[in-house]
Amino acid sequence: MSERFHLERFDTPTGTMVIVTDAEQRLRAADWEDKGDRMQHQLHRHYGRHGLELLPAQAESRARLALEAYFEGQLDAIDAIVTAARGTDFQCRVWALLRDIPAGTTLSYGQLAARAGKPAAVRAVGAANAANPIPVVVPCHRVIGSDASLTGFGGGLERKRWLLAHERRYARGATPFQASLLDAVC
Repeated sequence: MSERFHLERFDTPTGTMVIVTDAEQRLRAADWEDKGDRMQHQLHRHYGRHGLELLPAQAESRARLALEAYFEGQLDAIDAIVTAARGTDFQCRVWALLRDIPAGTTLSYGQLAARAGKPAAVRAVGAANAANPIPVVVPCHRVIGSDASLTGFGGGLERKRWLLAHERRYARGATPFQASLLDAVC
């Protein structure tokens, strides 16, 4: 039996995003349209080639509304998004830690490995970061090299640079995002 998910496309300052949500409005995957093959590959790996059905969304999801608010400068809007990505226990642990990195700040892979309780697992943390199916919401773009260099990002280094600059611009003066605004629209 295949799972039914909803697919949405919307424009952002970094290009068209594609998101996948389930019936409970949990975000399952996100990526940029020009990286769609990567998202399809991840979905097929976790749900099987015939294990999911992608249907056009009938209305804007809470995840989409929160992402649009994030791109407009309400950085904490993405904190309200409920995710349901599939991964190994270690990947899920790393992804949870990524969501704890405050907007406008960065951590090195080594610092993230230490927070995961595995200070020697820098490469494993990098691999978990690379396997993140929900960029921006699970902010893998906030992880940098130990020398403060911008290292790999599935969406491309130019997008990573833009996201970090965007967050630094709005981190101090951002108004609190109110999840109740989403409920009023949905």
